[in-house]
Amino acid sequence: MLFKSLVILLISGCISCKSQSPTDRPEIIPQESKLSNENTYATIKSIPPPSDFERNKQDSASFGYWLRSIALKKDKAVYKFDGTFKANQSAQFAVLDISVGKKDLQQCADAIMRLRAEYLFKRQRFDEILFTDNAGTAYQFTQPYNIENLLAYLEKVFGMCGSASLSKQLKTKEDFSTIIPGDVLIKGGFPGHGVIVVDVAENDAGKKMYLLAQSYMPAQDIHILVNPMNDKLSPWYEVNDDQIIKTPEYSFFKNQLKQW
Repeated sequence: MLFKSLVILLISGCISCKSQSPTDRPEIIPQESKLSNENTYATIKSIPPPSDFERNKQDSASFGYWLRSIALKKDKAVYKFDGTFKANQSAQFAVLDISVGKKDLQQCADAIMRLRAEYLFKRQRFDEILFTDNAGTAYQFTQPYNIENLLAYLEKVFGMCGSASLSKQLKTKEDFSTIIPGDVLIKGGFPGHGVIVVDVAENDAGKKMYLLAQSYMPAQDIHILVNPMNDKLSPWYEVNDDQIIKTPEYSFFKNQLKQW
């Protein structure tokens, strides 16, 4: 029985982005209840950019334009798929008003795929809703083209795809300064993690700021991240010369920025 228990523990530590290596594991600060303050912004585009910055222009049919329109919950607490509070309630600035489901599936890369699929669904670009697993097997969304079938399709995708496969599917961006809404910071692997750029602002000098959103493990509400590197700019992140982007629960390298 001891040998069997050790085997189970070893296997459970090797699953997708849904676990972390010791160097990636964040310090979790338990909190018994949700945040006392409420979110006052209705949508992502309602979040004001830093002084002297303006959101960059996005075509009304673009992924970035759609991301900005996503509604935010008034409750700033992050809930897990089972309805309980996430232990760390200090990572989020606001929570997206998007369902997390009743199963432990919609984690990091899954949330990114969910947002991409919902955007394509809204634009009726059904043939483009396709994700591949780590072996390259494609999962195509098929009729009927309704929201119930989309959610059922995504549940299958979440079980078969993850950060490793999504990192392969996306294209690397060579120049971080070209960052736009919809881009993805992702470390594919076992473990791995991914966050999505949901907005970008720019000033007259060409300097850029951006917002990031994530889900995490276990499956939980998708939320906009605070900036632990700069409280004055938070929740905005600055495009600068730093090679490492430190988010509340994970760190990325600039060369891990990818696009669809």
